Amino acid sequence: MKWIYGKHDWKTPRRGEENCWLMTNGLGGFSSMTMTGAVTRNDHALLMACVKAPNHRVNLVHRIREQVEFKDKQSVTISSQEFADGRREEGCQYLSAFSYEDTPVWRFQIGGVEIKKEAAMGQGTNTAVLRYEIENRGRETCTLCVTPFYQFVPKGSDMKEGQSIEMTGHKISSGGTVLYLRTNGTVEEIPETSETYFYRYDACDGRRKNGTAAANHQISVSAEPGGKRVLEIIFEMQESNESALEIIDSVKMFRREWEERAGLTSRAGKVLSKSASQFISERESTGGLTVLAGFPFFEDWGRDTMIALPGLCITTGQYGTARQILRTFALNERDGLMPNLFPEGGSEPLYNTADAALLFINCMYLYYEAAGDAAFLREVYPVMERIMQGYRRGTGFGIRMDEDGLIQAGEGLSQVTWMDVRINDILPTPRHGKPVEINAYWYNALCIMSRFAEIFSQETRVQAGEYAALAKQVKASFTEQFWMEEKHCLKDVVSGTAADWQIRCNQIWAVSMPFTMLDRKKEEQIVETVFEKLYTPYGLRTLEEGDEQFHPCYAGTMEQRDMAYHQGTVWAFPLGGYYLSYLKVHDHSEAAKQTVREQLEVMESAMREGCIGQLPEIYDGKIPSVSKGCFAQAWSVGELLRVYEMIEKQERVSGV
Repeated sequence: MKWIYGKHDWKTPRRGEENCWLMTNGLGGFSSMTMTGAVTRNDHALLMACVKAPNHRVNLVHRIREQVEFKDKQSVTISSQEFADGRREEGCQYLSAFSYEDTPVWRFQIGGVEIKKEAAMGQGTNTAVLRYEIENRGRETCTLCVTPFYQFVPKGSDMKEGQSIEMTGHKISSGGTVLYLRTNGTVEEIPETSETYFYRYDACDGRRKNGTAAANHQISVSAEPGGKRVLEIIFEMQESNESALEIIDSVKMFRREWEERAGLTSRAGKVLSKSASQFISERESTGGLTVLAGFPFFEDWGRDTMIALPGLCITTGQYGTARQILRTFALNERDGLMPNLFPEGGSEPLYNTADAALLFINCMYLYYEAAGDAAFLREVYPVMERIMQGYRRGTGFGIRMDEDGLIQAGEGLSQVTWMDVRINDILPTPRHGKPVEINAYWYNALCIMSRFAEIFSQETRVQAGEYAALAKQVKASFTEQFWMEEKHCLKDVVSGTAADWQIRCNQIWAVSMPFTMLDRKKEEQIVETVFEKLYTPYGLRTLEEGDEQFHPCYAGTMEQRDMAYHQGTVWAFPLGGYYLSYLKVHDHSEAAKQTVREQLEVMESAMREGCIGQLPEIYDGKIPSVSKGCFAQAWSVGELLRVYEMIEKQERVSGV
């Protein structure tokens, strides 16, 4: 699907800064700027390289200034940017069209001169390219001058006072980091000049609002009247011989392969299939692959990986990728827990998550159902047994099975569910006790292990019976302790506090998991209550509006944003669980599928706003109209992909 934007989309410079594009390189590096070419965040860059996959990132080529000069020395700036002193480049007035399908493409018109610009980022390399096609239909010679502005700083940092950019031949360097420049244009050294930018989309969130970049050369090409010229510029950390066009074509082929492997037929499904690839990255410390939770802020986290992986890798048919990621986590299981974070620099992984290990078992079930890989299941089965033993006997962070069979989790200041914000000694969303989704995952894991145990030896068949018996106990305890008849839904947690009675989105996973505990009538009531109290077209609210702790907006300082993060803010990823649950309680009827299809239509609007072709992390709780947080979030994409897959799978079964 090709996203096309025209002049009404940048009728003001600020309007043109609302949308951005994203390209990634499979190493943790990325390329992202607004559709008018401006940088509005300190994390924007043409080339955000990653020197140690996936989190040691360096902002190398921060932004590009572009000017067209004519024979009479008239100069027209076609790039756009807002500066710290209030000045603006408003080259968007010459921008005729912007489109994004696999790469961003701009079309400018300056009098009789047309310029097509395309950017790309190579896969598996720290390489960014620009390619300009110039057609001069005017009556005088024109020259396109491109000036790259560099930072050479760690992601999120600003240039240091006295830092300089050195250029020796085609080698650009600063602070020991080297970048190579290849171009068919004319390179001219200029006195080093710096610019200080205003980062509007950082300022509104209390982040650093200004940043600096420097330039010491420009690249140019001239076109005679009636002539055509091509300018290629390649920035790379390792020298190669590939042309810009070859790199652009390879990016398109890579994304097309992801789309074809997924085999989805809907427009949105195809887009998300390609977008899924952007979250997969190498991890140098483990020698395997991982899932980056979100751009531009997040790293690879265990919980996010286990929620996102079924959609990102299994729905898309990337079974080898799924297997490699799951194997990495299996090798790092400790005391029945899965890592929530792989720190850099040789440090031990962090295990502060109650859900990642149980969701690992769910991922293994979904992987086995799709790929039929019994050998890998046999390899990982002992790890899953240790997980079950750890939860039954008790492990870290207060995670243990109670006498009633339910799982207790959390202690002190340790937040171990996905609602994990902590502000010093304040827990805005305390969920210590028996969280509803953790126990839904627990029951699901027990049922899965009972099935897996039957596949192997006589010894494990005995275990299958034990798992089934425990699952029966958990089912009875869960229904007795969590069901709220007067509210027609589930408690969010069993803790003996007021938090128990809050209506939150976490209960939807007690309906959507492969194995669930409630009868159909109760599941139907949950789906209807979630729709009434929490549903929005772009995601589910984390808390109902009627709750006194509800926060209508996610904005302000980090503390203000953290207080709102799980207190009403709309999250996109639980929408996947909602739609899967809706289809389930309506027996995947044609009417139910049609309802979901119609409600999903608005997701194309969500993918057009913010980061083009992606789904974001969150929206405001009251009026979810503008994407916030990470502009591209792995589990948002993964969970919605599963919905598109489910609809199309059911259509194939019914012959529609």
